[in-house]
Amino acid sequence: MMAPSVLNGIRLWPRTLRARLFVILLAGLGIAHAMSFAVLFSERYIAARSVMFNTLENDVATSIAILDRLPAAERAAWLDQLARGSYRFVLGQGIPGNPVLGADDVEVASRIQTAIGAKYPIEVEAIPGGARHFQAHLRLSDGEPLTIDVTPRGVMPVADWLPYVLVAQLALLVLCSWLAMRQAVRPLANLARAVDTLDPNSNTPRLSEIGPREVAYAATAFNAMRDRIAQYLEERVQILAAISHDLQTPITRMKLRAEMAEESVDRDKLIQDLDEVERLVKEGVAYARSAHGNDEQASRIDLPSFIESLAYDYQDTGKAVTVGELSSGAILIRPHALKRILTNLIDNALKFGGSAEIEVQRRADDTVIIKVLDRGPGIPESQLEAVMEPFYRLEQSRNRDTGGTGLGLAIAQQLATVIGASLTLRNREGGGLAAEIALRQ
Repeated sequence: MMAPSVLNGIRLWPRTLRARLFVILLAGLGIAHAMSFAVLFSERYIAARSVMFNTLENDVATSIAILDRLPAAERAAWLDQLARGSYRFVLGQGIPGNPVLGADDVEVASRIQTAIGAKYPIEVEAIPGGARHFQAHLRLSDGEPLTIDVTPRGVMPVADWLPYVLVAQLALLVLCSWLAMRQAVRPLANLARAVDTLDPNSNTPRLSEIGPREVAYAATAFNAMRDRIAQYLEERVQILAAISHDLQTPITRMKLRAEMAEESVDRDKLIQDLDEVERLVKEGVAYARSAHGNDEQASRIDLPSFIESLAYDYQDTGKAVTVGELSSGAILIRPHALKRILTNLIDNALKFGGSAEIEVQRRADDTVIIKVLDRGPGIPESQLEAVMEPFYRLEQSRNRDTGGTGLGLAIAQQLATVIGASLTLRNREGGGLAAEIALRQ
């Protein structure tokens, strides 16, 4: 069993390639940006600290030298002019404090001591309070006490606009990373969709071969593979059509010879077997021709009239074919291909259900649904897709004994694909089968 931490890591890790590459690229750029910012900030801090201490030493030494040379009566007038942002001079003993300093204050006091030199011994004391505050006490040459009141400030305060710049840089990193991943993964997504919808017999557009060299090469290879598959299918269909066509002549001769023979049980069985073989051959030719149903030109027909005419033809021969709901409207379709699809589905319903009902519905998106319904035994759910394959027969109620060749539904499926429709089968509530043809206008 996997540890909980491993499972949590798996759940948090993105599932798509685009998201994973985006996270990796963004994390790498973010870390590199943070390291660059840290290096620049550190270098600026060191430089600013060095400049600050050098300025402090020079200013303090100069200020004390000026005050020491001024007459005692004029010194007070100079105090404001010699004051700086982090320190000022006070004539007198100052405020009593604690001689124990912090590490940073010790360094500042040491710098002041170095600037003044040994001529002016100083005592440094920390002044109690919330902020950093200490005073350096010394005496001028005439003995007057002087206090340096120091309130150290940050070496390099952060500008108010800096957080906004960092946020803008982070947003730019996110945008650039997303665009890079989109450009990198989009060809792969297009290739995946092309593979998922691959159908050499349909008129789907070829994969674009424009783009970077690697993308163009993959698209060219995919299109070439599609062409080879289409060629193989074409050869297979041609072989099937040729064999089925060439078998018709010898089968006809064999039937004639069998019919001319003396009547017997074996003769009748032989004729029955030849009829079955001939039916299988004809279905094979029909299946081969269905792959080339796109040769027929599309025309606009009135669908309700078309369905009713087809149902009347069956009724004239005594078949139980009825018409249910019929949505009005004309459609652009290849009529002979549609008629062959409906004929196969109706024959299938009559064979296994004894009757057939045809319905036509039009959805809000203008998709036309043609249903052929029966009340037969239906098809097991696990075999609803398999029955669409050529020469597939159910082993129970729909077997060879009923005269099926296993090509009726395959031909209907093939022709539906050719005319741009989709054929699906589903079992009806209460028993029976529903074959639905979806025509997208």
